[in-house]
Amino acid sequence: MSSAGIFGGTFDPVHNGHLITAEKVFQLRNLDKIIFIPAFISPFKKEIDSTSAVHRLNMLKAAIEGVSIFEWSDIEINSGGISYTINTLRKLKDRFQRLDLIIGYDNILDFPDWKEPDEIIKIATLVVLKRLELKTKVKHNRFFEQAVFAETPVIDISSTAIRERVKNNLPIDNLVPERVKKYIYKNNLYKD
Repeated sequence: MSSAGIFGGTFDPVHNGHLITAEKVFQLRNLDKIIFIPAFISPFKKEIDSTSAVHRLNMLKAAIEGVSIFEWSDIEINSGGISYTINTLRKLKDRFQRLDLIIGYDNILDFPDWKEPDEIIKIATLVVLKRLELKTKVKHNRFFEQAVFAETPVIDISSTAIRERVKNNLPIDNLVPERVKKYIYKNNLYKD
């Protein structure tokens, strides 16, 4: 039994921002590992046409290959359908003494809308990543008091911007690991 940080998302594609912040959370929270879990279908991105789960998982595998603190899981992909965090945590909770659920700052804002948020925080500690300064005041919900806000680096890289750059034949060096870049080009991803 050990401690793990659960880092879920669409990862379309996984990028250096994901990896750098995950490594910082690993250090700050004194974890044994970080497990990246790509969603089959994100509950908040149901209308968005994501790249196939196989491609997203393969890019993730390529990105973390050889990094001993990182693991990947296809638990949500194998489950199919909409990937609800509570279902994933219930499947993982007996494997670890402690689970940290790593979420972005935007996710804490809509956390009350997640499926069974009160059950999620019974199983895992919410660890919220730092974000760019907001121009407007944010209305805090009751989960802010129960979350741990991690002093992670703010890295302004987005998967959306990477997809757009590939589509427009712009370089993505330094945005994604070299193996992910090669995978994207080899499989002709994000070219419509």
